[in-house]
Amino acid sequence: MTHMAVDHPYFGAFLLLLVTFGAFSLTVFAARFVSRRLAKLDTEKLKLTIYECGPEVTKQPNTISAQFYLFALLFILFDVEIIFMFPWAIDFKVLGWFGFAEMILFILLLAIGFIYAWKKGALEWHSIK
Repeated sequence: MTHMAVDHPYFGAFLLLLVTFGAFSLTVFAARFVSRRLAKLDTEKLKLTIYECGPEVTKQPNTISAQFYLFALLFILFDVEIIFMFPWAIDFKVLGWFGFAEMILFILLLAIGFIYAWKKGALEWHSIK
């Protein structure tokens, strides 16, 4: 018995995956290397010039509040958790009381997370001024 089983039916697909991964990584690295060599680095004046019309461009610090990201993260988290309820609702009769108890526990944990986020002020909308 050898340490390597080459007669597995999916061994060829696995090797193809590895070769594709290597080729993709090499292509991305080469493209990045070539683009950095060919790119002009003195384009700052060009970026600040007026394009056709409008006020003169001034540099401003990017002041996007982290509150936006936290709010979006909480929305995605609770949205995905709500989506998990649809398969449960479809198979409610099949799951029986065990499925019902599991969903009550799931909703309880979801409510605890929601109350925690509410108490921490993550759902408060602050002004960015």
